[in-house]
Amino acid sequence: MRFVKQLFNFYLNSSIHVALSVFSLTWITLIEFGVPYDKSLLYFVFFASITGYNFVKYFGIAKFHHRSLTNWLKWIQIFSFFCFLFMCYYAFKLNAKTLICIVGFAIVTFLYAIPFLPKRFFLDKQHNLRSIGGLKIYLIALIWSGVTVLLPLINNDYGINMDVILTAIQRYLFVIVLMLPFEIRDLRYDSLKLSTIPQRIGVKQTKIMGGILLLLYFFLAFFKSEKSGVQLIVLMMITCITLLFLMFSKIEQGKNYSAFWVEGIPMVWLILLFLFYELI
Repeated sequence: MRFVKQLFNFYLNSSIHVALSVFSLTWITLIEFGVPYDKSLLYFVFFASITGYNFVKYFGIAKFHHRSLTNWLKWIQIFSFFCFLFMCYYAFKLNAKTLICIVGFAIVTFLYAIPFLPKRFFLDKQHNLRSIGGLKIYLIALIWSGVTVLLPLINNDYGINMDVILTAIQRYLFVIVLMLPFEIRDLRYDSLKLSTIPQRIGVKQTKIMGGILLLLYFFLAFFKSEKSGVQLIVLMMITCITLLFLMFSKIEQGKNYSAFWVEGIPMVWLILLFLFYELI
């Protein structure tokens, strides 16, 4: 049992779970636009997500405590290194336009973790994009939206039309709502200087705002020129599931409530799509 628990903790702490969520959202985009399964792009997104997230999460720790790293962090570093190699391997299989977009997202991710701007822009000593008050959630949503909507379509030479733009906006709203339970949980730890949404408007208003964003997210689907009944049904189910998790989120939440269950909603979305398409 102890080994299983350690394995599960490694699964979460090494960002495999969040990478599977990004992978799922990217695959959902391919399904929604009728694009064939793109192994190279999907695997690139998976390994790049692990590399990027672990870089952001553990850069500071590894930088200042590299001689006294705990065993679990050393294993995560080794694991991340191999993920980086796989990421590079699959990157060479992508087209040039996709790689240009990837460079843009990589720069933003890099600046998110690395100190680079004057002190007057920041509210703590980190001096990176992550520490600018109120910016974190919108920046992450922007990256997720670009990676999971634009990259798979650009790599398959799919034209950027109004349906694509609406899907990118939907994904942006969805990711913002998906992050709200995390922000509510982190009220215990976040500095007031970070100016997160729950810090600015309170937990109750955050949930109301999230509910409004989910309604907008759902109804944007009806403005698309091409939409299927299956996709709308699954979208409605995911909207309801996400809303329930948001409404039941609280400051004193279980350890895995956000990190596992909320983060896993995109995987549920993908599974539901497969199940419904199999039934039809």
